[in-house]
Amino acid sequence: MQASPGSAHYTLQRLLLVASSACLLHLAPACGGGSDDDGTPPGGAGAAGAAGSLSRAGASGALGASGALGGGGALGTSGAPGSSGAPGSSGAPGTSGAPGSSGAPGSSGASGAAGKGGAGGKGGSTGSAGTSSAGGTGGKGGSTGSAGAGGAAGSGSTGSCTTPPVGSALVGWAAQSGMGVSTTTGGGAATPQTVTTLAALTSAVSGTAAKVIYVTGKLAAGKINIGSNKTIVGLCGAEIHGHLNLSGSSNVIVRNLKIVGYGVGNCALDPDYDSSVGCSSGNDTISVQNQAHHIWFDHCDISDGADGNLDITKGADFVTVSWTKFHYSPRTDNSGDDSTGAAGHRFSNLIGSADNVAGDVGHLNVTWHHDWWADNVNQRMPRTRAGKIHLFNNLFTATGNSYCSNAGQGAALLVENTIYSNVKAPFQIDSNAVGLVSKGNTFPGSTGTTTGSGDAFTPPYAYTPDSVSNLQASIEANAGPE
Repeated sequence: MQASPGSAHYTLQRLLLVASSACLLHLAPACGGGSDDDGTPPGGAGAAGAAGSLSRAGASGALGASGALGGGGALGTSGAPGSSGAPGSSGAPGTSGAPGSSGAPGSSGASGAAGKGGAGGKGGSTGSAGTSSAGGTGGKGGSTGSAGAGGAAGSGSTGSCTTPPVGSALVGWAAQSGMGVSTTTGGGAATPQTVTTLAALTSAVSGTAAKVIYVTGKLAAGKINIGSNKTIVGLCGAEIHGHLNLSGSSNVIVRNLKIVGYGVGNCALDPDYDSSVGCSSGNDTISVQNQAHHIWFDHCDISDGADGNLDITKGADFVTVSWTKFHYSPRTDNSGDDSTGAAGHRFSNLIGSADNVAGDVGHLNVTWHHDWWADNVNQRMPRTRAGKIHLFNNLFTATGNSYCSNAGQGAALLVENTIYSNVKAPFQIDSNAVGLVSKGNTFPGSTGTTTGSGDAFTPPYAYTPDSVSNLQASIEANAGPE
């Protein structure tokens, strides 16, 4: 209600108006002035500390609560760790401060705490403190606190990498009974142990005790001998470098690992390289030999062996290789007796080391499914002897190769629903092979032999080949570590 001119009430109003104008012009401390940036309107309480900005991949920073008169702004809580790399949502506005009473000075709002970084994300910045102000009579409440901004999407993968992937179902020779073992179970239900160094892994995989071993980090290169009854699983992008040897071992699962041999671009990097011989003097990335059996490689990325990537020799048996990618870095082989010059000794997979090895007879049975032979593989995809070799639902894109799948001395190959794309000589069949039977395969852009001959075998296990219609996309998206 406005007082009439000349009245005492009217005079009091005019005096108050003059005093208020002086506050605005001179920002007198007694008037409770504070900048809008601090969230402290004239005559109001100390504003809330601004919310901590959000971490990447985290949830939004908690809201800075508004400063009540004389009260500090609440701390911004930390952003929660990101679970899937999704953008954090924006924080809702803070509530307004309560009206000041009795003109008591307002204390400064506390600084908002910095948001904690989500997985692979950056922490939020600390919120600014509200400035102190003197309370005016019946002062206005502090302004509403600003909402926290939404966090940017993080680069971390969905889910926790400390939880091992399920992997695929065991299909093929590794699931069959033989040589005193009924199927491949690895370390079974043993309590998992995590290793982060070459020395720790070398120790953990030795012996025959059942163990489940999680590998994290990029391990130094070295030679690792794997004993029996082991499950070895890579987590968080784990890498093993050097040479894995399974000699006489049984019941082993190797899953979700990137395994890199010594010969990355140069066979001479292998500690056993002999320049008078050439690349074959070096180590395979993985050797399965000396009657090792019931071995399963699943969702691995295997590359750059000086000799081969994964060789199965000397009476080894009951092996399945699934959802695994094979490839090489570019390299030549211009030294030694076995030099192949510019073609390079990039020979990926050998089954049987020579013709007429007595210990191979009745063994070397291997299943390959949903595997991918990719960049710079020259040959041996695989090169086989003696065994019953089953390939189904595989992909070959190793353009520039010399040949792909070979049936050698005493070997019987069954190749089904597989894509040979833009490669040379999909099939190579030796005269002393049992044969190679081809069913449902496609050969887009490929040249050379695409028809089988001779006999093969009927697998003793159940399996259902996928259609080739979407097979290439599926393998390219899913082969290798999950």
